[in-house]
Amino acid sequence: MTASLFISKLQASPRQNNLTYALQEYGQLIKTSFILRYLQSQQLRRRINAQLNKGEELHALRSWLWLGSDGMIRRKQQESQNDSASCLTLVTNMVLLWNTVYMQDILKQLQSEGYAIDEAHFEYLSSGTYEHINRLGEYSFTDPNESGVPRRPLRNSNSTLNS
Repeated sequence: MTASLFISKLQASPRQNNLTYALQEYGQLIKTSFILRYLQSQQLRRRINAQLNKGEELHALRSWLWLGSDGMIRRKQQESQNDSASCLTLVTNMVLLWNTVYMQDILKQLQSEGYAIDEAHFEYLSSGTYEHINRLGEYSFTDPNESGVPRRPLRNSNSTLNS
């Protein structure tokens, strides 16, 4: 039996169904166990908070990229609404990709300069920052590798790490 069929059968049953009651109680046990682990472990709280911050950073990026209409889609047609949402997703993904490419370049540069790169720290990196992005600037949709347009050079790591 598939999970969806199982759930639909339980939802069609009367509310007093013993199996439904047992599954609800089991879900509450799992939730209670998680809450106790969360309260007990500072490391777990930090990891969850870091992930929540990344999600909020992504929402802030999307809000920042949305230039008009105060973040509201003001189109009445479903297709136009989908187009607006798809364009926002495309631009957001372009910023995330751009940041990821530059973070990879920075990590490669640091590694080539002899700095130890601990992959355990990668979970703290986020490509959702946007303070360095000029959203009103020029846009080019050509592949920089094909057009020969070089990427902006990285800063000197010695000057930024020591200050």
